[in-house]
Amino acid sequence: MQVLTFSVNATTVLMTIMMGGFADQESGTEIKLGPDAHPTDLSCPRTGNCVNSVGNSDLPPLRYAGNTVQGMILLRATLASYSEAKIVRSDPLWLEVIFRTPLGFRDQVDFVLDAQSAQINYRSRSLLGHYDFGKNRSRMTEFSTSLAASKMSQPAQAQRSRL
Repeated sequence: MQVLTFSVNATTVLMTIMMGGFADQESGTEIKLGPDAHPTDLSCPRTGNCVNSVGNSDLPPLRYAGNTVQGMILLRATLASYSEAKIVRSDPLWLEVIFRTPLGFRDQVDFVLDAQSAQINYRSRSLLGHYDFGKNRSRMTEFSTSLAASKMSQPAQAQRSRL
């Protein structure tokens, strides 16, 4: 019986991770789903590569004014300013978005609108590995600020268009 041996070094491991990060699994177009097709569980596993706005999280949900249609318009408009974001699936109350990092890694963000509280809950998680160096947290903190700024400018834009 012959035994094959091989060695794995740090470069091999890094290249394997990077190649996985560059793999393109998203489809070319957004898939639109029917009502209530979105996930209801936005919890995070006990790894360091996921943040959310539910439960004991220190990240607050996103807020919008008006109905869910207006909330979705605000959410999509804010996402449009992120070139690294691609909406891959949606329904009237939910978006699944893939953010691609400069190194090619993919992070999935699920946004779920809650009509009763006029808020958007989310979960942002890395699709590879167990640690993200704080990228999901920093992205969602920045996104929250961007959405709030978009929300503040919407009434002014609407008023200008009436003039």
